[in-house]
Amino acid sequence: MNHIQGESGDVGEDVIPTAKQHGPVQVIVSDDEHQFELDEKALETVLLQDDIKDLPVAVVSVAGAFRKGKSFILDFFLRYLKCGGKGDWLGSDDVPLEGFTWRGGAERDTTGILFWSEVFKVITPSGEEIAVLLVDTQGAFDSQSTVRDCATIFALSTMTSSVQIYNLSQNIQEDDLQHLQLFTEYGRLALEDCSDRPFQKLMFLVRDWSYPYESPYGIEGGEKILERRLLVSDKQHHELQSLRKHIRSCFSDISCFLMPHPGLKVATNPNFDGRLSEIESDFKKHLLELVPLVLSPRNLVVKQIGGQKVKAKELVHYFKAYTAIYKGNELPEPKSMLEATAEANNLSAVSAAKDYYTQAMEEVCGGKKPYLNTATLEVEHMKSKRKALEQFSARRKMGGEEFSLKYVESLEREMEDLFSNFRSHNEGKNIMKSARTPAVLFIVAAICYVLSGIFGILGMYSFANMFNLIMGVKLLLLAMWAYVRYSGDYREVGTRIDSFANVIWDYALKPVSAKLMAKGIQTATNEMLSDQGIFRSKLNYM
Repeated sequence: MNHIQGESGDVGEDVIPTAKQHGPVQVIVSDDEHQFELDEKALETVLLQDDIKDLPVAVVSVAGAFRKGKSFILDFFLRYLKCGGKGDWLGSDDVPLEGFTWRGGAERDTTGILFWSEVFKVITPSGEEIAVLLVDTQGAFDSQSTVRDCATIFALSTMTSSVQIYNLSQNIQEDDLQHLQLFTEYGRLALEDCSDRPFQKLMFLVRDWSYPYESPYGIEGGEKILERRLLVSDKQHHELQSLRKHIRSCFSDISCFLMPHPGLKVATNPNFDGRLSEIESDFKKHLLELVPLVLSPRNLVVKQIGGQKVKAKELVHYFKAYTAIYKGNELPEPKSMLEATAEANNLSAVSAAKDYYTQAMEEVCGGKKPYLNTATLEVEHMKSKRKALEQFSARRKMGGEEFSLKYVESLEREMEDLFSNFRSHNEGKNIMKSARTPAVLFIVAAICYVLSGIFGILGMYSFANMFNLIMGVKLLLLAMWAYVRYSGDYREVGTRIDSFANVIWDYALKPVSAKLMAKGIQTATNEMLSDQGIFRSKLNYM
């Protein structure tokens, strides 16, 4: 275990022998279902080492797009820490670069989040001993990662690191800032009680910078470029202003470093193994500036959460808590710009189609329109629904038919819900239904009154009294029903009276009225036919 001591910028080396073979340890593992699992045992193996678990920890993480040299640059950080930060820490020109695995090519090499198993102890100029942890992350935007994958990895590394190095290629472009905004917001969502600036230090590391005549390599040129890129101007669109304000509000310290290209041998030789002899001198020169800028004892940043320094053993709990959040459904799914635009586009089409359906049905049965029988209302509903769906289909939308399918299903469900409301409103206009209870009670009372009079004339007083009693009960029920409807009290009593009246209607009055109506229709038909026969006879006679 190397021990770097710093006093006024001077560094020394105190190597503690160890038999352990160190290497990268994967603590966040991604599976084929795009879910991230925390390897608690691996995490604890690194952070709960006896000699570092109670030390404040500085966590240096590198994140960014895949195949842009994140692991490559981390191995120079590793070389610096292993050498104790001595002046000749870059080492011999013919020694291969070792540490985090890296290789040339176009396919990703790192997945999930990896720790270097050796945690380095450093004494700061103030005399405080801290632990330094190096973190490598899965590259963003490869062909196998979703937006959620990229956002989760970047957010987790930003939330748990004290220095987040955002590794970029050639320049700081607008889409780099947009991605940073998305990823940091995804991290901030997971922090319920975050401060105004929930994250600590962010360094834009611009690789292969090709414009040293505009801004020189190193921290000086980087600050110049950063100031231009994050400048908020009244002439900018409010969206661009908001993006820049968001980024500044997320980090307590933001810097930028411009690195030259390492050379064609590095970029094109498949057998390149990291030897300094094959790397351009400009690149090596600025490595000597960059690495101490991050890792020298005077520049190290200790991880803090809520204003308190975090010990290595405490970082275990934070990793567990943060990973659990991203495994659940507490956070919204981050979307690509195309998907977000297509969603808004389809939602707009759904809203327009729903408005058409509502307006069409309002014209048929809404407001003060008269009652419409159920069968006709169903026909109008199907007609309006079909036209609304046709309108949705005709509208130009992004995402394709398959993407729009779920919005069609949502539109159909919403129209069915609206139809239920229209049907209830229409039924409320049915005078027969709303007045059924008093009509039934009154008819029964009237029938009882007539029957009571008939039986009284015939001298059958017991039957007459019985029908008088029934008539009295019906009139009492009618009075009670009227009181319930007027006062709004005892609604359960009113419901029972309605149910009783419905039974009488369904099993007594309705069949009788149906028979009488059928008989009346038949009589009217016969009379009409008879009249037609007489009329024809008269015509023949004439």
